Order: sequence, then structure tokens, then C-alpha cells
Amino acid sequence: MEQDNQARRDAVPQHVVDSVIIPEAADEARDSEFRVSPRIEDWIGVIVMGLLVIITFANVVVRYFTDESFAWTEEFSVFLMIVLALVAGSAAVARDRNIRIEFFFERGSAARQKRLAIVSALAVAVMFLALAVLGVRITWDEYTFGETSPGIGVPSWWYSVWLPVLSMAITLRALALALRNVRALRALMNDGERAQ
Repeated sequence: MEQDNQARRDAVPQHVVDSVIIPEAADEARDSEFRVSPRIEDWIGVIVMGLLVIITFANVVVRYFTDESFAWTEEFSVFLMIVLALVAGSAAVARDRNIRIEFFFERGSAARQKRLAIVSALAVAVMFLALAVLGVRITWDEYTFGETSPGIGVPSWWYSVWLPVLSMAITLRALALALRNVRALRALMNDGERAQ
């Protein structure tokens, strides 16, 4: 068991910080295995973070000199943070870096780990598919009833339309991850049969 864990740690370049092993960003080497690279999510995340910095900085400067702040900054910043969380979630799922309980995952054979990874990916896909469906309903209601945002009065659906879109992106990434794990499980089973 410990040899398997050590082999896994040695397979990915890592940094050791205060006795905590942190995987290095070796994802770029693996990005070639995707049909749609997770770098798309990375760049969207960078752009969103840049916008957040610019908006926050501008608001601080204006508040410093005028004792007033832009009315729209909080509303738009909250929207951008939600987009950032969903985009980062999509990148994490694509790279199989989503949250799981390692205690159960690491206890067992490689085949068991792949089975658990498949179940986990399918659970993520179901959850975000449900979120996408509910997001479509919310967006449609906001569009139909003409709701406007409280801060600047733009249509609310301009913000909420991104919830189902990004939830579907996570769903597709989770299904692709499940498919990759199914293929890896088949390869493990075929290797096991050949060894016998």
C-alpha cells in the first residue's frame, strides 16, 4: 500500500512545503490528452480575476478621492466570483482534481480506485446536470417576468444565464472524466487477465 502511494507521489513533480506534498502544475503535460483543453477554463479564470482586480482597484480609488463608490461594482463582482468558482470547478473536474475523501480512495487496488473515480465523476455529472436544468428554469423565469438587478437595473437573466451554461460545462467535463476512468479500468482488467 505504501509503495503504491509513493509511486503515485513520484509520478508527478511536486514541491514539499512544511511536510505537505503539493503537486506541481504538471497538468500542462497531460492537457494533450483532452479533446478540449482545460486551458480554456484557465484563461477564462485569469480574465475574470483580472476584471475583479481592476473593478476593485477602481472602486477603492474612487472611494478614496470622493467618499463614494461605484454602485455597480458589488453586484458585478459577485457575478464574476460565481463565474470564477464555476470555471475553476470545471477545470478541476477536467483534471481530476475535484474534492474526494482520500481515506477511502487510497485504500484498495487500482481497479477499486478507478471504480470509485467513475462513481464520483458520475455523481458530479448528475449534480451539475440538475443545477443546469434548474438554472435554465430560473433564467427563463427572470427573462419572462422581466426582473432587473437591484444595483444597476439590468435584466437579471444577464447574470443567471451563465449558471446553466457553466454547469453544463462541468457536467460534460465530469462525463469525459468518467469515460477516461472507464477506459483506464478496462485497461487494468485486460492487463490483469494477460498476467494470469
